[in-house]
Amino acid sequence: MPNRTTDRELQTVTGETIRVPDPERTVHLQFRRFAGCPVCNLHLREVVNRHDEILAAGIREVVLFHTPADELRVHVEGLPFAVVPDPDKVLYREFGVASSPRSLLNPRAWGPILRAVFVGLVRRQPLASRKPHGGRLGLPADFLIASDGRVLASKHGEHVYDQWPVDELLALAREGEGGHCRRRRAKRLRRKW
Repeated sequence: MPNRTTDRELQTVTGETIRVPDPERTVHLQFRRFAGCPVCNLHLREVVNRHDEILAAGIREVVLFHTPADELRVHVEGLPFAVVPDPDKVLYREFGVASSPRSLLNPRAWGPILRAVFVGLVRRQPLASRKPHGGRLGLPADFLIASDGRVLASKHGEHVYDQWPVDELLALAREGEGGHCRRRRAKRLRRKW
C-alpha cells in the first residue's frame, strides 16, 4: 500500500480522462467489487445522495470496479462521479486491495447483503453477471489522496460492506485540511438501518 501515489491518467466508462491525484482537490479513491454488485450499489446510493456535501468538502469521487467497461457501463449509468474499469486489477494490486472468502462469510456482511439484494430487486436494478469478471470475493478499500499525491488515510475492508460511510469520509477530509489526517486504518462505524 503506497504512502504516495504517482500521477496518472485514468479512463472512465464514459470516455473521460481524469487525473489522480487531482491537482485541484482531494480524491476519494474507492475500490469496489464487480459490476452490478448489490452491496456496492447500496453503498454508492449513499454516496450519490450526499454527493453535493462531498463536493462542497473539496473531494472528488473516483470509483473503480474490476469489470470491463462494456459490462460496467449499464450498471453505473447516471452516477454523478467518475467510474473507472480496472478489469486486470492493476490498481487493485498496486494499492493492496485483496479478494477473500471472508468478504461474504463474515457475519457482519450478512445483513447488508440481504438488504442490498432486497433493494436491488425492488428497484429492478440490472443483475450482475452469474460469473462476474474478477470473481465475487473482492474486498472494498478506500483511499483519501491529497492533491500532491500523499495518501492521507486508507482503509482495507474486512468484509463486503466494510467501507467508509460518507460521515467518516467527510471527517477524514476535515482532518486532512488541518494537517492532522494520518495514514491509518479508519475505525469502522456501525450504522443503523
